[in-house]
Amino acid sequence: MVTVCCGGVEFTGIAAIIFDKDGTLEDSPAYLRALALKRSRLIDAQIPGVGEPLLMAFGVQGGEIDHQGLMVVGSRVENEIAAAAYIAETGRPWPEARHIARQAFENADRTVTRDRTTSPPFPGVAETLERLHRSGLTLGVLSAGTTPEVEEFVSYSELRPWLALELGHEPDGLAKPDPALYRKACDRLHLPPEQTLMVGDSEFDWAMARAAGAAGVVGICWGNPGRVPAGKVDGAIGGLAEIKVV
Repeated sequence: MVTVCCGGVEFTGIAAIIFDKDGTLEDSPAYLRALALKRSRLIDAQIPGVGEPLLMAFGVQGGEIDHQGLMVVGSRVENEIAAAAYIAETGRPWPEARHIARQAFENADRTVTRDRTTSPPFPGVAETLERLHRSGLTLGVLSAGTTPEVEEFVSYSELRPWLALELGHEPDGLAKPDPALYRKACDRLHLPPEQTLMVGDSEFDWAMARAAGAAGVVGICWGNPGRVPAGKVDGAIGGLAEIKVV
């Protein structure tokens, strides 16, 4: 176990760091905005008038995406249910609303590409993970996305050599901010939560890890750690390179 310093705060007795994916390792806002636009347009084509309200529900407004909005911090299932709720408000039966939303989401997935060009790792991610791995830390990824999405990102970003965990929302229903999901990640690492550090960019990350008993919670906002809400985290950083083993 080692001492890890983040944002001027030292965390002792750390054996592992668990990272969020979107907004932490992956520079995904442009991709997520494009996906939200495609989903809303596909649904609006069938039910005119719901496109704009849907975009706002997804957290897309004025060409920007809310970093604490539904598309960024919510699971795919949560996004799909939110879309279905807007459809149901037009008078459609709930099974039909769920079907329309699911079909639109599946069609959007086929037309909006997610790869190293459209949703790349942030600069220096690979180098930081390699450095932390060499220091003796066990590293993992825990995402609000699905496990296959995590695995896809890790693969095209060539991060697998330094990771012991690639986990997301799975069919068992566990999702952020349920602390049981964090404990599940720790179990897979064969470590207790109190020997782990969580690094993420959303309140779901921080609340989940804290409730699970993590040794520390670190907020990240690339280039602007001042945007991390005070009191929500133990330390704030503006990039992964700021994580030091001392």
